[in-house]
Amino acid sequence: MAQSVRITEVAPRDGLQNESGVIPTDDKAALVRACTLAGVDEVEVSSFVSPRWIPQLGDAAEVFDATARWLATDAPPEARRVLLSALVPNERGMQALLDVNRRAREEHGVDRLIGKASVFTAASETFSRKNTNASIAETIERFRPVFGLAREHGLAVRGYVSCVIACPFEGPIAPEAVADVSRRLAEAGAEEIDLGDTIGAGTPETVARVIREVRAALGPNAGAITLHLHDTFGRAVECVGAALDEGVRSFDGAAGGLGGCPYASVGGRRAPGNVATGTLVRAVREAGFSCAVDDARLGEAASLALALTARAGVSAGGAA
Repeated sequence: MAQSVRITEVAPRDGLQNESGVIPTDDKAALVRACTLAGVDEVEVSSFVSPRWIPQLGDAAEVFDATARWLATDAPPEARRVLLSALVPNERGMQALLDVNRRAREEHGVDRLIGKASVFTAASETFSRKNTNASIAETIERFRPVFGLAREHGLAVRGYVSCVIACPFEGPIAPEAVADVSRRLAEAGAEEIDLGDTIGAGTPETVARVIREVRAALGPNAGAITLHLHDTFGRAVECVGAALDEGVRSFDGAAGGLGGCPYASVGGRRAPGNVATGTLVRAVREAGFSCAVDDARLGEAASLALALTARAGVSAGGAA
């Protein structure tokens, strides 16, 4: 049997968060449903960040409520096995997540609608301050109540680290700096470290180097390492192969290649977004690994992602 690779679909959250056009809540909920039906292991649905900072995701609670209604009524059994997650910046965001879970349980009979909370920092001090208005140390300190509440309520926690290869402001980032931030997140309570090549600067060599450095820092009892690639220069597939060679078995992708860092640009336009989930799945399978994704359903999710962003008059990435 081929080794299985875990796929997290991030189009509903990371794929949409920087888009300026208004995407209706019902469209977002439809995208979540389509992604869930595609057979991925996890869907990152939204973010409990202040709407002042990310207006596009200000309806996170409503999107989750629509998802809870669907799971309680019309969703097939396989959809209920998909893990749903959300990004939270601090204790207030975590409380909002817990409120959504409480309402889903009380109003729809859906126990633990959201099973994982994600926190985010960076390996670059400049990027951290521009993205979170705080230093790396300050962001990790903000997360401590999040980790405590997650343990109390039986939720997993993912720790995102941005700019693991290079920063748009500081340039190349030392793998040792990435490893240090990853270790601090794991010690604080993150069971999963998600390494983000935020501006798509990675090569197979630099990706392999940072994975080895992070694994050494986390030690033998480390949790999962996930790789989050942006396909800015068309090297994401090669980087997937390098990560698989280094033992990584968990990746993020976005249906339709949605997303893209607002600090990266190519030819006067924002950089291409997250590696498309379809591209990721093909790379995984061509390398001799398996994943549970349904290609036809994933194609439908990608088509919907591209259609709803086009309808809203916003940018989108590549193909499925």
